[in-house]
Amino acid sequence: MDRAHKSMKKNAPCPGGIIPLNSGPVMADEQPLKSEGEQLEEILDDLQSDHAVKEIAGWESGFANLSRALDGIRPGLHLLIGPPGVGKTSFAKQLLDQIAMRNNAAGAFFSFTEAKKELRIKTLARLSNVDSREIRRGSAYLLHWYGVPRLRGNELDDISPSWEKLKRAAEQAQSWLDSLYLVECSGNTTIASIAAQIDEIKKIRNIEQLTVVIDDCQRLGEITQSLDARLPIVVEQLQSLAMNLELPVLAVWPDLGGEAKAAPQAWAERVASAEVVMVMENDSARIKQLTEPKRAVTLHIVKNRGGEKGKLAFDFFPAFSKFTEAESQ
Repeated sequence: MDRAHKSMKKNAPCPGGIIPLNSGPVMADEQPLKSEGEQLEEILDDLQSDHAVKEIAGWESGFANLSRALDGIRPGLHLLIGPPGVGKTSFAKQLLDQIAMRNNAAGAFFSFTEAKKELRIKTLARLSNVDSREIRRGSAYLLHWYGVPRLRGNELDDISPSWEKLKRAAEQAQSWLDSLYLVECSGNTTIASIAAQIDEIKKIRNIEQLTVVIDDCQRLGEITQSLDARLPIVVEQLQSLAMNLELPVLAVWPDLGGEAKAAPQAWAERVASAEVVMVMENDSARIKQLTEPKRAVTLHIVKNRGGEKGKLAFDFFPAFSKFTEAESQ
């Protein structure tokens, strides 16, 4: 799981922080220039050759309503915005896991604040329905191999049922966990070094496509600048990364507006270059109908170049780092 992290290339940032065009695949303008008419027959042949009936164009997200709204997860920048504690990191990790599991697709999670161990506990808690606090208390014993416990005795009775439950969940997930990479970022991490890391994963897996999550992406900006000043610069750089590498990139950004926070729709105007902008917030009205420890969360899709806008309702179980879709609003 850590091979890509250990071989990270420490590239210097490019002028202006923009990824050069030669850092991605061969660009279209290096091919002979052809008109739309000249390519029409080729396009029709390509469409005709695809006999699969698809409900969505991109990858399945594991959330039916979200997949329909976004028309699947496709290349481009998807920006996820929300206040602290709403569950952004848990949602992003679950989304990455579900894309890997349902589409046989590789993925990379770049984290500036969450350690790999904590991210793995989130995944294990969600898959096993074992409370993350219980896993964490026994983590030194449990996590010798991504959550599969090492028996200290000869009898299975030495381990409680919850540990066996966690072990089975981890073993069942290993096939798709093998295609996911967790990378702990530092203050020296740049867009360029992330691009190099992605390239390394592509070589390891011998693939061209993967899903990328960048948590707390505001840390890629100049630390002396305010978040408002960093936002358009970082978003432009991440959109360049996504388009040059032709990959879906989910970037998580904090909303620290507090009481003076703007309406969700206002974010669409502030980040014009992103393909998709989603704003997550606690649903104070619906949460009264739920019992603890479940929370009600609304995901506002305020910008979407490939599909519909609107609101999606989720139930969030913090103890298990788990989101489930509720009814659409």
